[in-house]
Amino acid sequence: MLLQHARGTLDVSRPVIMGVVNASPESFSDSPDEANAGVSQRCEQALAMVAAGAAIIDIGGQSARTDQPEIAVGAEIDRVLPLVEEFRRHSDACLSIDTYRGEVADAALRAGADIINDVSGLRDPELLAPIVAHRAAVVVMHTRLAPKVRLRREDQFYAGPEDAVADVVGFLGQRLQDLGRAGIERSQVVVDPGPDFAKTPAQTVAVLGGLDRIAALGCPVLLALSRKDFVGAATEQPPRRRLAGTLAALGVCVQRAPHAILRVHDVDATRDYLAVLDVLEGRRDLEWDAPLADRLRYDH
Repeated sequence: MLLQHARGTLDVSRPVIMGVVNASPESFSDSPDEANAGVSQRCEQALAMVAAGAAIIDIGGQSARTDQPEIAVGAEIDRVLPLVEEFRRHSDACLSIDTYRGEVADAALRAGADIINDVSGLRDPELLAPIVAHRAAVVVMHTRLAPKVRLRREDQFYAGPEDAVADVVGFLGQRLQDLGRAGIERSQVVVDPGPDFAKTPAQTVAVLGGLDRIAALGCPVLLALSRKDFVGAATEQPPRRRLAGTLAALGVCVQRAPHAILRVHDVDATRDYLAVLDVLEGRRDLEWDAPLADRLRYDH
């Protein structure tokens, strides 16, 4: 399966890694040093992720945290654009922009971005025009709440697991039709079931249980599972201690949606996980009579 983006195509016949680089100092998952990093430091982080195996870098200028106010469009552009321009001076790797606002998308695509990762479910009608103009790819995510709005206990969207899965499949199917009418081909679209967005941890687990039905829509699936709430609920760990739980979630979900983009903070660990998975599932052979190389036998 090929994903068409603004500057070419990306092979997603097997899972590919999308590395997360936040240009938002309020992000919940960054350390204090990462939150205060400048453009050159964030670019170095992105380049290191590419070197470690990320096929896509996803840059976000505004955190999805619901305890932080929405920032101005101009402020989001000021955060994102210098990083896009700096990254493009050093790398030709695929670049995604995490935004739900048309002005930000247009500025980033003009600067060399390839994909728009929209966590609003296409709420901004102005988002479509730059995607059409640049023939960019778009990630459309399922959510029943506006960006920056926190799920409350009284928000009861789903009666049970089947209801949750059916809603996600129906919502994404309708958005695919909307995109088609706007002139955006299905080969340009990635679907995202929206883990944690307008969902309790248990509801997220239920939706991920129906990934085969979401994958049947015929698009690559974004698995944005890294450090998510449902992992924290299962492990009782805060965000930066959820790597093992994240890898466990990816291990199950790539079986259900093999044409997947894995949006992660820990690129090295995810790369190694996929390497072992390929060996154990027979997609890559180790040399039969070759022992482990000495350089790998001991820590140095």
